[in-house]
Amino acid sequence: MTDMQKSDAVILKTDGKGRVQTPAARREILLDEFERSGLSGPKFAALVGIKYQTFAAWSLRRRKLNGRKTAVKPIEQVRWLEAVVDQKQTSIVPKTSPLLLQLPGGARLELTHAEQAPLAAALLRSLEKPC
Repeated sequence: MTDMQKSDAVILKTDGKGRVQTPAARREILLDEFERSGLSGPKFAALVGIKYQTFAAWSLRRRKLNGRKTAVKPIEQVRWLEAVVDQKQTSIVPKTSPLLLQLPGGARLELTHAEQAPLAAALLRSLEKPC
């Protein structure tokens, strides 16, 4: 079995000027993924290999059809949790065990030392602000 038989390759049509014609189903999948990603339009378009002008036109057309005024709606709200470490119990936890924070969108933040906490807090505060 060759690689072509195993892959989910799709042959895309082109117009007379050589522009790729993306099927409507693929456009919808990309727009759904964009809304979940939290990325800006230009960054997402570059990531998936589409010219931003084309991607912006798709997004605008979809918003007009759905009657929405904003391109991105938040999927998950940021929830803050305060954790307090009891100083008496710190000897039980090995010094090498990291704290792993998993953020929406798949981003991960690993803290290996207590001195990193202020930097992590500053990063999370900056991520909370819209782009």
